[in-house]
Amino acid sequence: MSTELHSSISIELPHVEGLKVGIVAARWNSQITEPLLNGAIDRIVEAGYSRSDISVQRVPGTVELTFAAAQMARSGKYDAVIMIGCVIRGGTPHFDYVCDNATQGCAILNASQDVPIIFCVLTTDDEQQALDRAGGALCNKGTEAAEAAIEMAVLARSYKK
Repeated sequence: MSTELHSSISIELPHVEGLKVGIVAARWNSQITEPLLNGAIDRIVEAGYSRSDISVQRVPGTVELTFAAAQMARSGKYDAVIMIGCVIRGGTPHFDYVCDNATQGCAILNASQDVPIIFCVLTTDDEQQALDRAGGALCNKGTEAAEAAIEMAVLARSYKK
């Protein structure tokens, strides 16, 4: 959903006892990933969950997100996992490889795990676009990822009964 369309939508999130969320955040581009992480944590707490219901693992960069998310999902400790990263286009094809790796990794995990993996990896042309989406002028995509994590965790639980 485009940022402009979503920013006006307000949703009431369900509250489910014992819901646990794992978040894996890349340290690369931390000026972006830290506000995204904080936005996700704040939204989960705002929805009525305790900070102790959230576990955070930091990894070096966006490529490493998939491995850490897979470990969290396979641990059986979490109802949802959020992958937080940021890739800013540069002058080489490296941007494309990193974006493809993270996107495909998340898709594979969603198809193979019983835990929803939420993709919160900004892929922008420049740093300002990323800043705008990390609590700046447009929104905080971390907040949106937290909302998706809660909704999808509740959905996944409904199929396990």
